[in-house]
Amino acid sequence: MGAAALDMDAASDGSGQTRWRATVAARLPSQLWPQRTVLITAVDAHTGEPVVFDRDSGVDLADAVAASCASGFAYTIGDNRYIDGGYRRNENADLAAGYGRVLVLSPLGGRTRTPLDWGMHLAAQADELRARGSGVETILPDSNSLNAFGSNLMDLSTRPAAAQAGYDEGRALAEQLTEFWR
Repeated sequence: MGAAALDMDAASDGSGQTRWRATVAARLPSQLWPQRTVLITAVDAHTGEPVVFDRDSGVDLADAVAASCASGFAYTIGDNRYIDGGYRRNENADLAAGYGRVLVLSPLGGRTRTPLDWGMHLAAQADELRARGSGVETILPDSNSLNAFGSNLMDLSTRPAAAQAGYDEGRALAEQLTEFWR
């Protein structure tokens, strides 16, 4: 995927990255990294190695998010090129290792792009966390949420329906989640 993204990058004039960054930045509630720990994943397009950005990584929040969801093309930060963090692991739940309770929100429903025997899928991540002593609760989208998302997760027109479906699902799960956090 990295090689294909780099080929697309080489054939472009670079204006796509500028537009993509502006789109991502406009959707963020703030351009500043939050004080709480937030980890944003990407994959180095040249090496295939996973990369995790945080407020101490020296990367602007908008660039970290843009790189993390750069599906199909390589996003440039400094001298490096990155592709979508979902190529690392969709949920990246393994980054919560060491926490007593882990709530995993899986908007893609636990689907993976990698073979199951690689052990990168959601169930394997949850099992790893549990084996290390974490309590794990996983929330997958219900059928209303999946229908509201549609097939293009970046389609802004689906946002109101998707937000409502997620809210409704959250309300339906509130009692279960309250017990989990006690």
